[in-house]
Amino acid sequence: MMNKPKPCDMLTDFVTGKQVPNIGAEENRQRVERFLVENRGYSKEDIEVDADIVFNIGDEQVRSNVDLVVRVQGKRFMVLRCVPGSLVSRERETLASARLLDSYQIPFSVVTDGKDAELLDTITGKVIASGMEAIPSKEEAIRRINEIDFLPFPKERLEREKIIFRSYDEMNINVQRRLKRE
Repeated sequence: MMNKPKPCDMLTDFVTGKQVPNIGAEENRQRVERFLVENRGYSKEDIEVDADIVFNIGDEQVRSNVDLVVRVQGKRFMVLRCVPGSLVSRERETLASARLLDSYQIPFSVVTDGKDAELLDTITGKVIASGMEAIPSKEEAIRRINEIDFLPFPKERLEREKIIFRSYDEMNINVQRRLKRE
């Protein structure tokens, strides 16, 4: 017997204007979307919400979403994972998404709960700054974009990175895509 998902409150997504279920870290994501626009100078058009990530591991196709992706001058510049609770526990998943989402490693990864944040260098995997103010502004991103080499993820490490992403992603509960499947 298939269990129906519990009814949940809905809210209006700040960037897309669409109704979304208020589950998991959705309120955190809304706080981050507002912060990016109102405090960091990005336009709503600079922000992708629930960016699709699709790849294969052997015969299995993995389909998921990345919470937020910020584009600057047409290039994906930063991935943001909005989480409840511990930031450090989601660093690896966020790095994997930034390494797999495009043909190049998206230069910056952010893990945030909407009140605090860690900014990571996607290539090295190191935390380079902490706090919401560590999230690069649009002005800073525009300055930095021309200095960045957009490098592909090393082929010899690609399958491992896919497995890491899938493993973390399978543990995610209370997310919109799970509601869509049921």
